[in-house]
This record gives sequence, C-alpha cells and structure tokens, in this order.
Amino acid sequence: MSERYDAGMKTRREVLGDAHVDKAEAGTSRFDAPFQTLITEGAWGTLWADDTITRRERSMLTLSLLAATGNFDEIPMHIRASRNTGASPDDVLQAFLHVAVYAGVPKANHAIKLAKETYKELGIDV
Repeated sequence: MSERYDAGMKTRREVLGDAHVDKAEAGTSRFDAPFQTLITEGAWGTLWADDTITRRERSMLTLSLLAATGNFDEIPMHIRASRNTGASPDDVLQAFLHVAVYAGVPKANHAIKLAKETYKELGIDV
C-alpha cells in the first residue's frame, strides 16, 4: 500500500478506534476493497491527517456536514469518534445548532436525536 494509505490507516484508527476499523476491515471483500482504499487514502490519509485544523474542529465540521446533507447513518460513528477528537457534547450541539439555522431544523433535530441516543449508549449524560 501507499504512504498515504498507511497514514490514513493510522489516522483512521486514532479517530475511530481499532475495534471499528478492525470490523470494517474484516467485512471488506474484493468488491468493496477499492472503496475502502479510497476512503482510507482520501478521507483519512489526506483530509483527517492534515493538521491545518484540529481534529476537534474537523469532527464538528464532519458532524455538521453529515447532518446538513441528511447523511444520518454515519452520525453515530462520528459521535463515538468525538471521544477521540476532543469534540465535547457541547461542541457537537453547537455544530447542530448551526445546521438548524443554515440547513434546516428537521435535519438538526434528527441529528440531535441520534447524538442523544449514541451518548446514552456510551454512558455519557447529556
């Protein structure tokens, strides 16, 4: 694999945790291996590995964009990852408040619901 892949895998593990990445890797087949390589190199080896902004800020941006675009399936994963990025529940709420104003209350409402459910699963009182 490439240096970017290796950097991406390192970052991916630091942000998402070994258990999540190991599960994703175990489920990878010949069919979706190119996709896994793409996200490891692109998202994790390029974007998330860049230190221009902090991982906390990147986490908040990611959650905002997921909610604003209605890509709710990945919100719980990124809420769990926020424990590793330094984004607090208050930070996450602020991100979703921005979503409410700039992208719509229903999207923010659903994102907040998912965040509350995920924090509850994690034993975090919000």
